[in-house]
Amino acid sequence: MQTCKRCLMDTTAAEIAFDERGVCNFCENFLNYNDTYHNGDLLINNKDALIHSIKEKGKGKSYDCIIGVSGGVDSSYALHLAVKEGLRPLAVHMDNGWNTELATNNISNLIKGLGVDLKTHVINWEEYKGLMECFFKANVIDIELLYDNAMIAVNYQAAIDQKIGYILSGNNNATEGVKIPSNWNWLKYDKKNILAINKAFGGKKTKTMPMWSVLNYCYARYIRRIKWLPFLDYFEYNKGEALTLLKDKYDYKPYPYKHYESVFTRFYQGYILPKKFNVDKRKVHFSSLICSGQMTRDEAEKELEKIPYFSKEVLDEDITYFLKKMSWTSQQLEAYLKKPEVPHDHFNSEKKLFDLLLNIKQKFKRLR
Repeated sequence: MQTCKRCLMDTTAAEIAFDERGVCNFCENFLNYNDTYHNGDLLINNKDALIHSIKEKGKGKSYDCIIGVSGGVDSSYALHLAVKEGLRPLAVHMDNGWNTELATNNISNLIKGLGVDLKTHVINWEEYKGLMECFFKANVIDIELLYDNAMIAVNYQAAIDQKIGYILSGNNNATEGVKIPSNWNWLKYDKKNILAINKAFGGKKTKTMPMWSVLNYCYARYIRRIKWLPFLDYFEYNKGEALTLLKDKYDYKPYPYKHYESVFTRFYQGYILPKKFNVDKRKVHFSSLICSGQMTRDEAEKELEKIPYFSKEVLDEDITYFLKKMSWTSQQLEAYLKKPEVPHDHFNSEKKLFDLLLNIKQKFKRLR
């Protein structure tokens, strides 16, 4: 095991490489991108032009942008900034049955405080549970592909239905600019992979589950001209300052780690990933904060020594909750955790199509 001298990325990441200083390519790429596009003020200087464009294209419509909200700090702050800038967002939330009560309250307080409309898409639990069962049987790493793919579909569909040209996300370079290694997750537009895994393990036919494919993405992006933008990158974003504001203005209650507004997400990231796949996503999240100067390496190392949970008691509660919600026994969970990983592309996938189209796009950009 080798760990970067600057950040926390290590050799559990498939593509990692170290220079003569012992510094890895993950944080080096982050800083190169940050110097070029963010600290160089390219995005920040374009903020006023973006806001103007959103307002112009939204004239005569009920809303001028879509903002997906999960109850997390990033998406909540993005919604706050959009309203502050005079935009008229439609907040979109997808409920897959795993919301924490804290997340629900945070979203409710935010919506009331900002006076914006909220569209909530509630997924059919039996369909979602059936798909999760198939993903567990498949032993693939990215169980959250189900949530992420559906979330993408719900947001794009809302933009299409409302004839809106912009989806503003809480994604940002400051807190998540260090790339997630390719062996830690999977292509989020891979509808074919979801359906193939469902079919391979005898899952029920999906009738209402929102899904999004590579071709769906191409249609939304290049035919409907819908832009999905990392809105927080157009501002000087400091997570600590954002959290303080949200707590003061909207009685926001924080979570200990990124993406822990969902019971399953925190159970997946805090227990399943490290236990079964030897992956701790805090390394990526903390490395981003180290590189953006919002956390020291010593602070991150001390945090990493702790279990990725509020406490052992909350972990035990979540295990009990998971077993009950999935109708599993503790023996089934133990048996699952011991089974070896199976790669996603063992099943039919759109990854090759996506890579081909991305390669064509990059060649075209170089020719231009």
